Amino acid sequence: MTKNKKLLNENIPSLLKQLAIPASTGMIFNTLYNVVDTFYAGLISTQAIAALSLSFMIFFLIIGIGYGFSSAITAIIGNYLGKSKHTIASIYAQKGLFFLPFLGIILGIIGYFISPSLFMLLGAKEAYLDDAMTYITPILFGTVFFMANYSLNAILVANGDTKTFRNTLIFGFFANLVLNPLFMYGFLFIPAFGLQGIAIATVLIQVLTMTYMIKKVLELKMIRFFNLSYFLPDIRVYKQFLAQGIPSSLNMLIMAFGSLILTYFVTLYGMDAVAGYGIGYRVEQLMLLPALGLNTAVLTLVSNNYGAKKYDRVVETLKVALKYGFYISTFGIIFLLILGKFIISLFDSNPDVVAFGYDYLVIEIFIFYAYITLFICVSTLQGIKKPKMIVYIALYRQLVAKFIVAYIIVIVFELDFIYLWLGILVMIYSAAIFAYFYTNSLVRKVCQRSIL
Repeated sequence: MTKNKKLLNENIPSLLKQLAIPASTGMIFNTLYNVVDTFYAGLISTQAIAALSLSFMIFFLIIGIGYGFSSAITAIIGNYLGKSKHTIASIYAQKGLFFLPFLGIILGIIGYFISPSLFMLLGAKEAYLDDAMTYITPILFGTVFFMANYSLNAILVANGDTKTFRNTLIFGFFANLVLNPLFMYGFLFIPAFGLQGIAIATVLIQVLTMTYMIKKVLELKMIRFFNLSYFLPDIRVYKQFLAQGIPSSLNMLIMAFGSLILTYFVTLYGMDAVAGYGIGYRVEQLMLLPALGLNTAVLTLVSNNYGAKKYDRVVETLKVALKYGFYISTFGIIFLLILGKFIISLFDSNPDVVAFGYDYLVIEIFIFYAYITLFICVSTLQGIKKPKMIVYIALYRQLVAKFIVAYIIVIVFELDFIYLWLGILVMIYSAAIFAYFYTNSLVRKVCQRSIL
């Protein structure tokens, strides 16, 4: 049985495990990758950690757009594979391979020119600003490689292959352990780049993993390089990319702006708060991101089965994924309640930084259930090609409500750091409850349409 037929016929719980476990494993190593970066930045200074945290917000702003279009390409290819229109699926795969890297070049250039202003807006100045720019500059020039990998992974995921990306993330983690100190401190003919060395290592790893992903995509025989015209822009294809990708990318873009808003209010508590928040955020991802492997599985199964008009399997995928997500979240909450403070202290021994980091973490972990609900609902909406509501949910929870809550708590009432996260908790749960009922209602309508 081919992979595509398996996605349409095998047991849903079994398929979710087959797809989600490799993706989740990859997410774990991706999180550990970021933890390694934070650890090495901590060896330099608390300011270096804070600069890394600010830079991550800018980087997420750019990469988020690529991730949004990547999921759109997966959904489109998956739909056509579900309809057994393999030639059309191949066309979209090839157009996507040009579209995302080209987008990466544009975003990298824009990011290079706007980063200094954004960093200054977030309170960076003098040496702090220099550190942030030192790190983000190589990342921005390497954006094209990140986007190329997103486009390659979009094709693989649409075909039910979540193992390849997992393998690249595992390789990336171990390569990062070696390359970070190599470029930070120098060796033989390699000069000591300091904080910038962490960024250089990241870009180099993207280049290396790209070669492996190209090999795996070629094995699918969906891509043909003998005719370059297959990769050139096509207005009809790009219209579908934009129609499906803009809502998802706007969702990611809004999330990035939401992170910037939140970071701005955190900076009002001082640089130690920014460092603590940055560490706490990465520690939080140790438990949250593995659950996001379910997103990849949901997108693959929903897009393929929706294309094949197997709507009952779409409903089952949503229900089972939420159940598995809650199991993972419960484990993450217990684990971080016990070991969270200890893990944070490994990155910075400054008691103020540890206190800020733990205040963030001890509240954030209880939002896991809401995050999982939101992420799985978004993947489902993407998979059934109904992504518009994603933008409105994101606008509410990432911009409007987040700004209002943060402004009232930090500016109006001048409450302690921990109350900021309590306000965020209430706001995100309200968004998750709406997303759950809206998605379920929409999926039921799809099922009723299939019966009629």
